[in-house]
Amino acid sequence: MEATALSVGKSALDGALSYAKSAIAQEVALQLGVQRDQAFIRDELEMMLAFLMAAHEERDEHKVVKTWVKQVRDVSYDVEDCLQDLAVRLGKPSRWCFIRTLVDRHKVATRMKELRAKVEDVSQRNIRYRLIKGTTGPKPATGAGPSNIISGATMFGIEEARRQKDKAKVDLCQLINEGNEDLRVIAVWGTSGLLGQTVVIKGEYDNLKRSKKFELYAWIRIVHPFSPLEFLQCIMSQFYRTSFEEAGKVQDETNIGTQILMKMGAMKQDDLVDSFSKHVNKKSYLIVLNDLSTIEEWEAIKEYFPNKKKGSRIIVSTKHGEVASLCAGHESVVSELKQSSIDQSIFASYNKVLQSPTTLMKPGSGSSVVTHGASNIAMPTDEILENQFVGDNEKMVRKSFTRIGTISCALVESQLVGREKEKSDLINLISKQDDQQCTVISVWGMGGLGKTTLVKEVYQSQELSGLFEKRACITILRPFVLEEVLESLFMQLDAESSNMKGSNDFGSGTRNVKEELGKLLERKRCLIVLDDLSSAAEWDTIIQSLPKMENASKIVITTREENIAKCCSPKQEDIYKLEVLENRDALDLFTKKVFKEAIDLNEHPALIEEARTILKKCSGLPLAIVTIGGFLAKQPKTPMEWRKLNEHISAELEMNPELGIIKTILMKSYDGLPYHLKSCFLYLSVFPEDYSISRRRLVHRWNAEGYSREVRGKSMGEVADSYFIELIDRSMTLPVNEQIGSRKGISSCKLHDLMREISISKAIEENLVFRMEEGSSFNTQGTVRHLAISSNWEGDQSEFENTVDLSRIRSLTVFGEWKPFYISDKMRLLRVLDLESTSGLVDHHLKSIGKLVHLKYLSLRRCRGIFHLPDSLGNLKQLQTLDITDTLIIKLPQAIIKLRKLQYIRAGPYYGILRAYSYNEIVEVVPKLMRNKLCVWTLTLLAFCLSSCSLEIGRSAVGIDDDKFINRRDVCTYWCCVVFPFIERLADPRGVVVPKGLRKLKDLHTLGTVNIARGKAILQDIRRLTRLHKLAVTGINKKNCQEFCSTLEHLGRLESLSVDSWEEAGLRGCLDGLRSPPKKLQSLKLRGTLGKLPDWVAGLQNLVKLKLSRTRLTEVDGTIQVLGKLPNLAILRLRRVRHQLVGVSRRSSTQA
Repeated sequence: MEATALSVGKSALDGALSYAKSAIAQEVALQLGVQRDQAFIRDELEMMLAFLMAAHEERDEHKVVKTWVKQVRDVSYDVEDCLQDLAVRLGKPSRWCFIRTLVDRHKVATRMKELRAKVEDVSQRNIRYRLIKGTTGPKPATGAGPSNIISGATMFGIEEARRQKDKAKVDLCQLINEGNEDLRVIAVWGTSGLLGQTVVIKGEYDNLKRSKKFELYAWIRIVHPFSPLEFLQCIMSQFYRTSFEEAGKVQDETNIGTQILMKMGAMKQDDLVDSFSKHVNKKSYLIVLNDLSTIEEWEAIKEYFPNKKKGSRIIVSTKHGEVASLCAGHESVVSELKQSSIDQSIFASYNKVLQSPTTLMKPGSGSSVVTHGASNIAMPTDEILENQFVGDNEKMVRKSFTRIGTISCALVESQLVGREKEKSDLINLISKQDDQQCTVISVWGMGGLGKTTLVKEVYQSQELSGLFEKRACITILRPFVLEEVLESLFMQLDAESSNMKGSNDFGSGTRNVKEELGKLLERKRCLIVLDDLSSAAEWDTIIQSLPKMENASKIVITTREENIAKCCSPKQEDIYKLEVLENRDALDLFTKKVFKEAIDLNEHPALIEEARTILKKCSGLPLAIVTIGGFLAKQPKTPMEWRKLNEHISAELEMNPELGIIKTILMKSYDGLPYHLKSCFLYLSVFPEDYSISRRRLVHRWNAEGYSREVRGKSMGEVADSYFIELIDRSMTLPVNEQIGSRKGISSCKLHDLMREISISKAIEENLVFRMEEGSSFNTQGTVRHLAISSNWEGDQSEFENTVDLSRIRSLTVFGEWKPFYISDKMRLLRVLDLESTSGLVDHHLKSIGKLVHLKYLSLRRCRGIFHLPDSLGNLKQLQTLDITDTLIIKLPQAIIKLRKLQYIRAGPYYGILRAYSYNEIVEVVPKLMRNKLCVWTLTLLAFCLSSCSLEIGRSAVGIDDDKFINRRDVCTYWCCVVFPFIERLADPRGVVVPKGLRKLKDLHTLGTVNIARGKAILQDIRRLTRLHKLAVTGINKKNCQEFCSTLEHLGRLESLSVDSWEEAGLRGCLDGLRSPPKKLQSLKLRGTLGKLPDWVAGLQNLVKLKLSRTRLTEVDGTIQVLGKLPNLAILRLRRVRHQLVGVSRRSSTQA
């Protein structure tokens, strides 16, 4: 798992390095005479990035390394900020050019020297402390002891084992024979898979069995999923065989298996438990547990074997060193075995400290959570061990088996509440026999949904019991090792040669497992479950190692990512998305976990409200519901206790070990993200709880923040858009508004409440995002980069300026009501100013916006107190996105043509009153109104005077501060920029008027909605915008339609076109003059009277979406013929078309 610090550090460093290498940075350095410093900084940043990649490859999470990474991150931010600031200031025009250059040279030289010194110091710190491999010398041991910087690998004895190579190796037989009479656990693991170590263990096992050192022997292969009853039956069958051989009761060697089965078949489960207890209590035994995969399996098994001081031994064979170390005990040591071959090292973990006289697990030690292997359901150990140390050992063992089985079954049942349909659907998919080909069924969804539990329940269902000859259920472990997967598959599918006979046929340690597995899969019809695939590469590696199965076998995979599911299952019908629980099912599951039975919480009004709040946090996630419900089951069932959990859910997830499993499971999805997606995910913590995050808004913000860059011909926007989809595919975000009418399908997303808690926690940890909200406090010494102000924050200006360092803020997002001090002169590095839907914002609040010279994204969408943009907007030379949709702005200032980097202009006035009327009513009223223009203007001027005077009188009487309310200037702006122009162009009120010279904005990608009714000059400008991909216009008429059609013929990259006319004549005949429409057009929206579709529409071979509104189509046959010639048309939306098309009603939406 890659540390968050490394990810954010690499992301920041990547941004700084990208800018340091850019042509702009080199030009700045050249003009200001600091080329050498700039080159040095660039090269040092490249080396730092290489060191960070090395740390990632080592999975290095030392505290010292983390500290250095954070320092690199901060320096990277400073470098990028400094270089960009220099570039911006260099581009400022000045009449005193020569003097300004001299002053700038001195300032820049000083700053670059300081920056170079800072970069050099951080770089030298890595070498000085030898933090990452690639620097000379060993790593230092700092702090109180080696454990302070010890890695995860060292914790589990792996590094210690490597150091043992230079020392004497130990003999496995010696480890078994030495020591006192206490029960001893020896865990064996190797570096090259399971088969090699199994051969070594099998040799010693056979020798000891022949020497009869122990009274009982058993070789157990751990079956996945783990079943306590099957485990008991398997071990007792081998105990009986040993007993029969010692008693001389074996008359016929070939018939001994039948004798054992007859004896066990005549026993009840309680008798079987009694017999097991007597054997392990009174006799010494040697037991081998082969293929133990997880520590949870060991936690479930070890309770069955008490320490009776008979000199018994348990040998655990596993593929994982960390599992081996935990099995051997807290104070275990690691040694290499003498039997190791030249090409393989085999290690043994064992405990030299005496075991507890009662049980293998000391009270208070070991894991505090036991997970049942069959379902991965966590349960507290005290729930298992309760009352097990009272009375004799026989009762303890019976309790251990029966209680674990009962609790596990109950938990599985609770986990499957509301999953009856999903279980039935999967059984039907697996049972379906279309042909003899092997079918791959993919089950995907976010972590914690219960995919593993559901699939394993299906795997064990009675409905599938007779359909397959062989079965295997494999959990893909990290790191992925193909040989281990194939070995585990083979051992489960080739079950005849294992457990019941007491041994596996491992005599041929060099046999080709892949070849043997291939023969088995070709002959038998198999059901294979591959749980928790995390990459398409893993699947490709596995499937290429398996033969072509043409025997109706089925492979079921589970994954968190949709793209992996699609990779595994080519047919869409074989992909099954697991959703969250419905509200009713979530409440049922919650009450069963809390009260241990189904009750009606509606009968407890005080509890039901708190329960609903808890379930809202869980958002239908079974893992969260089961875990929180289990925790509350032990607490007083009062509203106060439940409210306490609700109010401190973040802290509980972080600190409460019983709830920690929720974060552990969800963090697995986060840890699997590449570093660039981690930064994008953490950025989402800016938005409030349950907030629907617009795809458009997020993509443009990521672009402005530098989270996306052009890659192999893909634009920044396309790359950022792919990030948006990938986060959904990886189940990190939830899709919202999957609209049929949207060309891209998903228009917005939201964060699951618990995933949002992780995002907030990690973003704060990395000083990335800070949310100013009720009760918030900033207690870190770092510098935050993104500031979000919640609607419930009630602080003042002093608190605002003292809470965070505003000089380093890169983005400001305001939710709720605006306060004038939110924009500060200190925000000199601000890139994103997002004021979407902010209330109380008026024109004069934006008067100083021109000072934010680094601004790349400005959104005033739905700020309905904004009528006019200030001329200082022209200072924002870095601006890429301007969104003023649904404001009262109907004219863009002349200064906008200075913004040469502008790529997106989204505009369109808000006319709430007009929207209350239908189109017909407006069309009828406007001509009558405009016949009396003199009266209209007179009344308007009178209203203007009254509003200005009454405003001043009211302000003086009440004593309202100018900054907190609209003033006379705002009123004048409103009348001059909104009311008067609106009356003048009342016939076509939609769209904004743009100034002449728009052709200078050559990087424009999106432009709309523009009113082109005022003349042909604007069309001449649009014609020169050859990089346009999206265009929306209104005001087309008979006078400008030819010029408009000619303009469209020059826009070869256009992908989306929207044409709107409010005139009574509408679009009739206005679009017929288009001879060569843009060939890449994918979306076409036409609003206004057409009569018939233009002929050129039939030639749009790439058209995906067609929306017609108020078109009054009359030629039915011609329309149908045109639609029939569009091969890629997927979306057809008809609204108020008033046509006679058979089978399509008004205001309908149809998906082709």
